[in-house]
Amino acid sequence: MIGFLRGKLVAKTPPLLVLDVQGVGYEVEAPMTTFYNLPTMGETVQLHTHLVVREDAHILFGFSTESDRLMFRTLIKVNGVGPKLALTILSGQTADEFHRCIQDNDTAALIRLPGVGKKTAERLIIEMRDKLPTLDTASTDKAQGEQGNEQAPRSNAKQEAISALCALGYKPQDASKMVQGIAQEDKSCEDIIRLALQGKAR
Repeated sequence: MIGFLRGKLVAKTPPLLVLDVQGVGYEVEAPMTTFYNLPTMGETVQLHTHLVVREDAHILFGFSTESDRLMFRTLIKVNGVGPKLALTILSGQTADEFHRCIQDNDTAALIRLPGVGKKTAERLIIEMRDKLPTLDTASTDKAQGEQGNEQAPRSNAKQEAISALCALGYKPQDASKMVQGIAQEDKSCEDIIRLALQGKAR
């Protein structure tokens, strides 16, 4: 099991990033909460990782905080929730927002996330409620390098954001609608995704 990776950030295309660890490039899938906190390209970053082994692939998932990894591991134990859906949930809501949904039995907010239907939302609330105390620190630890997202040309930021939202499970037309009203200005891809997901949650 690979517990963590520390290396140079050489590529980031949400939800995939690449770390150069002593000359070896590790592809890591990460939630948007981790992307928001990444340092600039070329700088060193450490990620807590979880390895998923399938018949056709070994997939590394990375998280900026230990508590995010704990929530991911707790989510994938819920019946019907796989790693991709867990990544989408962690991207679409902060830990605090997710906690409130569980505590308030707010299935409507959960259903707004792609891939989460009514039955899955109800299952999440039932199975996660008793596990919440172990996740209370989820929003307390901060990642290194919260600012300084260095992005490719800004003209591509919206298109990259749409592609990232599609990779997280949103339909192309929905992803386009989510970002079309956001003033681009000097926003990075991550900034646009953050605003799009916040708008979707309201």
